[in-house]
Amino acid sequence: MDLNKVTLIGNMVREPESRSLRTGAHITRFSLATNYAWQDAKTKAKKEAVDFHNIIAWGKLGDIVQQYVKKGSKVYVEGRLRNRSYVAKDGAKRSATEIVADNMIMLGHRTAKGKTAAGSDKLVKEDVDVEDIDE
Repeated sequence: MDLNKVTLIGNMVREPESRSLRTGAHITRFSLATNYAWQDAKTKAKKEAVDFHNIIAWGKLGDIVQQYVKKGSKVYVEGRLRNRSYVAKDGAKRSATEIVADNMIMLGHRTAKGKTAAGSDKLVKEDVDVEDIDE
């Protein structure tokens, strides 16, 4: 049995971008930043690094991301890693590694008016997970 599973918690880098394909399917692309910190063994200095992840969401999940998740939002994403090759407009062959999202949970605090910390004031549908967490 094989396993291809990715789990991330991070912040949205930019607004999600959605489009429809010729087949009628909807796809939403977004980027997530994750950071980590460690202490250098020799110098004892604290160091930090940030990784950026390209994520795609299909269909209803993509529609939910487009509607409710904004730049700066903290989200939990589950999915699988996918590598693909394509020919760019300049004719060069390129490759990309991306995460195909299967599940997404919006993490953040709600304010008194029902807005999330990211500023969305729209009501969340029942099939969307929203968790209030203390950071």
